[in-house]
Amino acid sequence: MVEDPTGRDRRPGIVICAYDAEDPVWDFVEDLSGRLWDPPGARTVAVPAEEPNALARALTERLRDWGCQAMLLVGRSTRAPGFRVQMRAEGRTPGEGKRLSDTGPSIARSTAPVADMVRALQEAGLKADASSEAEDDVGSYLLFRLLSELPDNPDAPAIGLLRTPGPADEAAISKGVKAAASAMARRLTPLSRPA
Repeated sequence: MVEDPTGRDRRPGIVICAYDAEDPVWDFVEDLSGRLWDPPGARTVAVPAEEPNALARALTERLRDWGCQAMLLVGRSTRAPGFRVQMRAEGRTPGEGKRLSDTGPSIARSTAPVADMVRALQEAGLKADASSEAEDDVGSYLLFRLLSELPDNPDAPAIGLLRTPGPADEAAISKGVKAAASAMARRLTPLSRPA
């Protein structure tokens, strides 16, 4: 861990959120120490699942926190046979298909390093691809909400959605989340010292 003289962890933060409360997909605490897994060079900020609108607000607030430079949403796919990195989302309510706004954008594109994530998943021995096809669920809704609320500047955080295959076991999911999060973390920059 890299700390400044005030004791603050200077590693950039990556928010990892398994957004389905009924199917948490992956446990961030992997041993009895109670510590969260961290990708090399970054620190994990876990956000627990809750109702979609409240979760979108909580995730947006986390992105405003000091040092959070990336966010990885994690959920199951109903379509992909392997791991899938979703490259875009439509502005629709989950399950209903209604537009979120009559005046806002209808599509938002992921700011995550998609090619790096897919490569890392494949190098970990997992079947993986990227797709522009959105699924009509909470994951697509959250991805759209977060991306559409981003400031339009070059320092915008990397935000991505990793879909895990439905029948995958816990070890494969753990390997996939770690590979995708590590690929994102490699692109993050160390935090500057506070003035």
